[in-house]
This record gives sequence, C-alpha cells and structure tokens, in this order.
Amino acid sequence: MHRYRSHTCGELRATDVDTDVRLSGWLHNRRDLGGILFVDLRDHYGFTQLVVHPGSPVYDQLSGQSKESVLRVDGRVLARSAENVNPELPTGEVEVEVTALEVLGAADPLPFPVFPEDNANEEMRLTNRFLDLRRQRMHRNLMLRTQVISFLRREMTALGFNEMATPILSATSPEGARDFLVPSRVHAGKFYALPQAPQQFKQLLMISGFDRYFQIAPCFRDEDSRADRSPGEFYQLDVEMSFVEQEDVFGVIEKVMTDLFTALGGGRTVTSPFPRIPFRESMLKYGNDKPDLRTSLELVDVSGIFADSGFKAFAGKHVRALAVPDTADQPRRFFDSLGDYAVSLGAKGLAWVRVGEEGALTGPIAKFLTEQDTTALLDAVGAKAGTAIFFGAGEFDEVSKIMGPVRVEAARRAGQFDEGVFRFCWIVDFPMFERNEDTGAIEFSHNPFSMPQGGLEALRTKDPLDILAWQYDIVCNGIELSSGAIRNHEPDVMYTAFEIAGYSRETVEAEFGGMLRAFHFGAPPHGGIAPGVDRIVMLLADEPNIRETIAFPLNQNAQDLLMGAPSEVPDTRLRELNLQLRKPAPKG
Repeated sequence: MHRYRSHTCGELRATDVDTDVRLSGWLHNRRDLGGILFVDLRDHYGFTQLVVHPGSPVYDQLSGQSKESVLRVDGRVLARSAENVNPELPTGEVEVEVTALEVLGAADPLPFPVFPEDNANEEMRLTNRFLDLRRQRMHRNLMLRTQVISFLRREMTALGFNEMATPILSATSPEGARDFLVPSRVHAGKFYALPQAPQQFKQLLMISGFDRYFQIAPCFRDEDSRADRSPGEFYQLDVEMSFVEQEDVFGVIEKVMTDLFTALGGGRTVTSPFPRIPFRESMLKYGNDKPDLRTSLELVDVSGIFADSGFKAFAGKHVRALAVPDTADQPRRFFDSLGDYAVSLGAKGLAWVRVGEEGALTGPIAKFLTEQDTTALLDAVGAKAGTAIFFGAGEFDEVSKIMGPVRVEAARRAGQFDEGVFRFCWIVDFPMFERNEDTGAIEFSHNPFSMPQGGLEALRTKDPLDILAWQYDIVCNGIELSSGAIRNHEPDVMYTAFEIAGYSRETVEAEFGGMLRAFHFGAPPHGGIAPGVDRIVMLLADEPNIRETIAFPLNQNAQDLLMGAPSEVPDTRLRELNLQLRKPAPKG
C-alpha cells in the first residue's frame, strides 16, 4: 500500500465496503457520541467520516489530536446505517473504522477556526492565509479560479488565438496608473517598470504578423485598493487581433464570456447579444459608465420641466428623475429609507412624489408642481398610477454620483431586480480627451493608443473634447471587466493625438520609440481587450470583495501580511543598486 494513501478523502463509495484503505488529510471536525468517536477527515478532494469505538488502540490518540492536524489513518470501509447516510456528501454512504493512526503534522492552537467558518477579521485571515484557504468557501473560490483560467485557455485556443508571453521587466508607460519601478544594478540611476498591461508588446506582436494573440497576463499597478480592485497586481485575459473592426472584437469576446458564464455560473442565465450603450447615454440613463442592467429602471433628464418651475430648490439645476412603478403598496419607510441611503452617498436629501389615480401627485414636493409641470413630468418618465418618482438635482456629475446607486438600490428594495442573471453590455463611443479639472489641460481620457473616430482629420479639425475614440468597456452586473480599443496604427495620428495631450514630438519618440518605428514598417489595423480574471471570478463566485478570489492578496494598505512585504533592504543592497533612501520626516 502507498506510504500515505490508497484513496483520497472524496473517493470512497458503497462499492468499497469491506475493503482496507489508507487515507491522509486534515482533522476537520470531531464529535463524541455516547463514547463513540466520529472524525471528519478532509483533503483537497472531499471528506470521509472516520469512526473509532471505545477500547480501540487509537481511541485515546485520536481523541486528543487538535483540529487541523495532518493524519494518516488505516482502516476498513463500513456501510453507514440507513438513518446515518449523509446525502450531501459523495462519501456519505460509508465510514472508515480506524485501526492505525500516524500523526504526520501536529497543529498548534489555531488563531481562528477553519471549521466552523466564523467571521475572523481580515488582518488575521491574511496573516494566516494558509489556514484561511483551508476553509471550504475559499477553497471553492480558488478552484473556481482554476476552472475559469483553464476554460479561457481552451476557448481562446479553439478560436484560433495563440498564447504568447510578454516581458515583465520593461519601460514605463502612461497607462493611467503609477508604475512599480525596479532599479537596474548594471545601469546606474535607471529603472525598469513592471507592466501595467502588455499593451505595447501585444500591439507589436500584431505588427509582427501573429494575427491573434492571447495571454493570461499579470499586470502591476501602484494604485489604491477598492472592493473590485486589488492593489499591486492582477490578472487579465489579454487579447489582440489584426485586421478587425470594433464588432469583430465584440463577436469573439461575447462568445467567450457567454460560454464561460453559462458553464460556470451555477445556473444563472446570460442574456445576449450584449447591448451597445454610448458613454454619454450611459452616464445620463444610469448615472455611471458601468450600468447594472439587472433592473430596467432608467434615469430621465427632466431639467427643462423645472427650469421655470415654482419649485425653487430645482430651478436652474440639472434634475434627473427615477420612476419606480408598482410601488402603490410601499409604506412611507420605503421612501424615507431611500432618502437616508441617498444622504449616505452625500446628498442633502431625496425629493419624491407618488402618482395616484388620474395622475394626481402626493408627496413632499407635490404642492410645488403645477398641473402643467405634472403633465410634462408624467409624460417624460412614462409614469402611471402606482409609480413613485425620485429626484436628484445639482451639477451633472453630482447628480450622477447620487442617482446611479439610488437607481439600483430602489430596484432592489422594490423587488424589481433580478439576482439570477448575468447582464452584460458594451459601453462605446468614449471621449478621446478630457479636461483636467485642476490644471485645465487637455488629457487622454482613457488609453492613449486608441484610434480616434474620424482619424487624423478629426484630430486636426474638431474640438478635442468632441472627438470620440474607438474605445469600449465590457460591463457585467455593474462591474467593469475591461477596457479595450481599436488601436491607432499610423505615426501621424499618434504624433497628433499626443501633441493635443501635451506631449512634444521628442517626448513621444523617447517614450514610444519602439512602437513608432514599428508603425513605419507596415502596421495592420488591430484592436483588442483584456477582461479581468479576478473580477470574472468575483462575479461567478458572487463575492463582494476581489480579495476573496485571490490566493495571496495584498491588504487594503498594499501589504502582504503573510510574507512581510514590502520590507526594508540592507544598505549593502542599496549601494549595489546605486540607491540612497530619503525617508519622510516623522509626523508631528
């Protein structure tokens, strides 16, 4: 028999009854029922129930072992009595009567229990991540991640894409976030940058003639943590294609995402085809550029109705309305609690009216609306009896920030939100440039390598803030999975676009010389995208925080509490790298 196991802990079935077996795993749980000892032994594959009767030579040894000790047991497979069968376990029809035991790894007292899974704080969990990953929820999430990556590799290969690796040590690039820099030992005073994305390299692969590329690519960005963004590093399905237009990219990614979320989504449906929503329309109707389409509720611009209204609080402001139908039976606390929610987002309050029979309005601001206002309002939002209408007023961005989340929250509370679906969409027609609110300068709004709609002529003749890019985002259930674009592949377009954004010709040549040289030697039209693997797993696992889908994530302060990173290095190493530290002055 094998030194450690003849079977895994998830393998034994009724057909194995009366056979001698050897198992190894972790002591998951222990129960003493009338002197008979029952132990759940766990490994990667599942659970097996062990049983030991009083008088057994291993009884005292097993009863004294701490949870999470690693054991090797020998024993005989027995059939469980009918009333003791556990239908929730594949091994639930059998148990193993232990005849011999070896402790392979004793466990010290645990900082938190693996079972039951209590609410240990995140610092404790990340410091002892090896224990946290033993929990069934985390184990499932990590195995789901493995399935997602395997699925993506199979699907992309079947679609004719070639998996290629791109460099980790490279040059800095303006991708929109801070680079992680790596000092060079042999080139004093110079630095490599870890890639924010393989953007330039995958474009160069297209220019080199490889046509269809993909990679499960590690990316590194020195940016702050969010629930859907891990600081430091993340992984993406990096994709690039030659001789394509926007719809060609959409066709490939829609198939991959539909197949993936159908296969691993736990029975939740995927709606397709994915709608195309222009950026400005999305901001107006949904309050953001990552709309959650699990509700059909939309925001409506009603500023014109209130421009000359007797309701002074709205006069001269941007006003958007949210009509929530079928709320006739909602109590007053439905309205008050939504108002409290809006206040938590930074609003001063949330105005509302309720539509009664024959279009009569009731509610806090109903008395300020004339009959003409009421008719225009009901017409604009398509409201009928039983509809509640909520309002946000102020600057456009301010209203969007409040009413976007209110839209989703109102739908949830009114029972008009579908949790059992994955609703994707494409956000298209992004502005190529935007104005920096602090400096007033014109900057790239997204990826600087995108092709402007209208090409060189648009760059030369249009107001930069009116130029749209062949750029797009893919969004699922209110989570942005990725940005992508049809790329610029013409030197003159690149020079002109960067000039508008404040880059001199010399700067462009210094920072993007490799790309520019490639453009001069026959570059095909090309485009791509890079859906985030971590966010995909977060959606499939129905987890609210991206750290629950990553084996060893950094915490919110970008620290690895398990391994102790970032850490100081000795002066000898700094001298070797030609570096001298200037530490910040003590606070206070």
